[in-house]
Amino acid sequence: MKRFFDIICASVALVFFSLPMLVIALAVKFTSKGPILYWSDRVGCNNAIFRMPKFRTMRTDTPEVATHLLEDPQRWRTPIGKFLRKSSLDELPQILNIVKGEMSLVGPRPALFNQDDLIKLRTQKGIHYLVPGLTGWSQINGRDELPITIKVEYDEYYLNNRSFFLDLKIIALTVVKVLKMESVAQ
Repeated sequence: MKRFFDIICASVALVFFSLPMLVIALAVKFTSKGPILYWSDRVGCNNAIFRMPKFRTMRTDTPEVATHLLEDPQRWRTPIGKFLRKSSLDELPQILNIVKGEMSLVGPRPALFNQDDLIKLRTQKGIHYLVPGLTGWSQINGRDELPITIKVEYDEYYLNNRSFFLDLKIIALTVVKVLKMESVAQ
């Protein structure tokens, strides 16, 4: 049921967002040097590594660390990067990961391949068995500003209480947060 729901929603989203994605791609290309997409190695279901795209919001010479670890993230941002991040539009290419089955619409956000502390805690709690999501319970409860231990607590709550109706609730709350541009630290 969940996979079927993911395929239907991702297919509709691809049609609905195709024009905005084209506009964003052109804006990225014409406002900064480098590729349109940034590809990141992420940890998926069963701790398997997969490649996750985002519209590029940082310069190509940015150090490869999580944005919150950069001394001055604004220094590395592209001209439209701040807007894309704050609006979450940089995440739209991940719809393709949902179609491919590497991600789900709802689940714990995929960890960066080098976030060893997060990966270890999720593995200890059994969260690594879940397909990572475009949005999740921890995203609507704090998103970027949550400490890893709290993020894992929210992920564990989702693991133990997941249902179609919880997924619908998370999707609805995500839409509200995105429209209000809430809780995006970087």
